[in-house]
Amino acid sequence: MNGGTRMRVRERLSRFAATLLAGAAALAVLAPVLLTVAGSLMTEREIATNYGLLGAMVDASRGGADAFVNLKLLPDWLSFGQYAQVLIQSSKYLRMFWNSVLLVAPIVIGQTLCATLAAYAFAKLKFFGREPLFFVYLITMLMPFQVTLVPNYLVIDKLGLMNHEAAIILPGIFGAFGVFMMRQFMAHIPNAYVEAAKMDGAGTFTIFLRVIVPLVQPGLAALTVLLFVDYWNMIEQPLIFLQEDVKQPLSLYLAQINKSARGIGFAASTLYMAPAILVFLHAEASFVEGIQMSGIKG
Repeated sequence: MNGGTRMRVRERLSRFAATLLAGAAALAVLAPVLLTVAGSLMTEREIATNYGLLGAMVDASRGGADAFVNLKLLPDWLSFGQYAQVLIQSSKYLRMFWNSVLLVAPIVIGQTLCATLAAYAFAKLKFFGREPLFFVYLITMLMPFQVTLVPNYLVIDKLGLMNHEAAIILPGIFGAFGVFMMRQFMAHIPNAYVEAAKMDGAGTFTIFLRVIVPLVQPGLAALTVLLFVDYWNMIEQPLIFLQEDVKQPLSLYLAQINKSARGIGFAASTLYMAPAILVFLHAEASFVEGIQMSGIKG
């Protein structure tokens, strides 16, 4: 076996090992999703038989099949009763679902618009204090929610927005993450494009709409997906600022499902993650491109 053949064999073995490792990692990530979907199609009795030990204090050292949780990807009998109960018989799920939509949609649209405009100013416009102001944005982005909870609570209380949807929507619209992400994306757009548009007589807003926005479409798609997933799963904000159950989003509903309704929990969890998966699949190509391209090389 010559050197070239050995090199090809090593490359194939390396690719096979990398593929095997990536497949194992993907399976580990997908396992909870698959188990959730499978559990949503089981009867309540089958769920109790397979997952009855979850949350219970059991001494597994005694042995026996009853001392372990039985993870199954295929139910013995298909059951759609949980979906019927969640979607038809219980109006609480649908109400909280639309609460989530009415909270998340304005945040995603508003922050995308505001972040793109602010990022354009930070990346392509020159004004006094631009870099210090952007540094302040970075500091606020790095602060966890727990640090800013008290000042946010005081401001919202003074504005009379407590127990109102605006208490969550307004801080979400003016979040700093979108500004940082889009600014980094726009910073790599060659300034020659902007200068050429200025020579053609285009104004600042025209350059933004006709030059910058078309070039940052992948970044906008990535930002939209990330914002949707982040705010679709929010817990702390609605838990603190929305005291009435009728206004709370779907993310708080899953925590209220008790032990005797595991089937409803599996079905509600499956339906809960469906919008995020659909949004990602719809913008998958642009999302991956936007993540890979932190900018446009000129």
